[in-house]
Amino acid sequence: MMDFDFERLRSMGLQSAIANQAIALAAAEGGDDWRLMRLTALHRETLRVHDGQAEHDARALPRLLRRLDDEEDALAVGDWVLVAADPHGQRWVQARVPPLTHLVRRDADGRRHPVVSNVDTALLVMGLDADFNPRRLERFLALVQGSGVEPVIVLSKADTVADAATLYVRIQELRARMPAGAEMIAVDTRDADCSARLAPHLREGRTLVLMGSSGAGKSTLTNTLLREQRQDTGAVRDSDGRGQHTTTARTLFRLAGGACVIDTPGLRALRPDADEADVAATFGDIARLAPACRFRDCAHQDEPGCAVRAGVDDDRLRNYHKLLREARRDTMSALERQRQVAMWKARGRAGRQRLKQKRGEA
Repeated sequence: MMDFDFERLRSMGLQSAIANQAIALAAAEGGDDWRLMRLTALHRETLRVHDGQAEHDARALPRLLRRLDDEEDALAVGDWVLVAADPHGQRWVQARVPPLTHLVRRDADGRRHPVVSNVDTALLVMGLDADFNPRRLERFLALVQGSGVEPVIVLSKADTVADAATLYVRIQELRARMPAGAEMIAVDTRDADCSARLAPHLREGRTLVLMGSSGAGKSTLTNTLLREQRQDTGAVRDSDGRGQHTTTARTLFRLAGGACVIDTPGLRALRPDADEADVAATFGDIARLAPACRFRDCAHQDEPGCAVRAGVDDDRLRNYHKLLREARRDTMSALERQRQVAMWKARGRAGRQRLKQKRGEA
């Protein structure tokens, strides 16, 4: 049976459920000499894995990559993997232990791309400067919703707000748009007090991921939690307040207290891999108001007597409809998508024809 030091790997976030799965997987594959490690960084051709004592370079077996690709999946930072060395000392990832949690986004073509695996808490970082964007924050919440990962909203750059009264008003305005009970803290990410504020999420064996746009302060917060300058940071542009992608790859770091934190590059365009139920859970206020609408099948668009339109901010409602459309497209078959495109084209032609008739054109 595969042998490993649980306590040593616990400082890398190992949990009993993962350990048991790893033992069963190694036994099924005949990998008694395999070693359990955690994937800490992904590069184009190589990986970085950690065995609880040191970090090593490794490569993934092509057959493993092909199998994951066939499943519309891929390795992600935070994965637990089983590693074996060949006679030349090259380490090879033989298998991936099925993750307990898995955050996934979609690209414009609908293909799924893993973000991170096996995280307990997602720190959704948004600056209180020009980075402030509630619509984008709602997208990050939809990405996390239903994954088993606990979201915590971190409002960074609190030092840029003029006074405490202004900060309070801004937080209350944002809280009205967020799901009930969502944890929210406002911090200066350079302040060592951040560790104390986040202490409940930094217990030994826990893993956090920092997510947000470029320039939000994720790498600065990572350095503060690490108590040393490990991640490069940069100033935001004066013109629009955006960062300049100082962080270019997802990387897992081990904190002194035994927790792990994953820093990620900024995402300006984010399409969550969420279904309609996840979107509905992100917008709980809409679900609560919907029974008061005049019509049972109210779509909350232009129907009379819509309690949702009367009680929900217009910008938030538009974002809800947009996320809902994306979720529905992702669950459509190829034929259903073709039919939808054909319907949109027909509606466009009909609209142009009506406009011509109204103008008296032939």
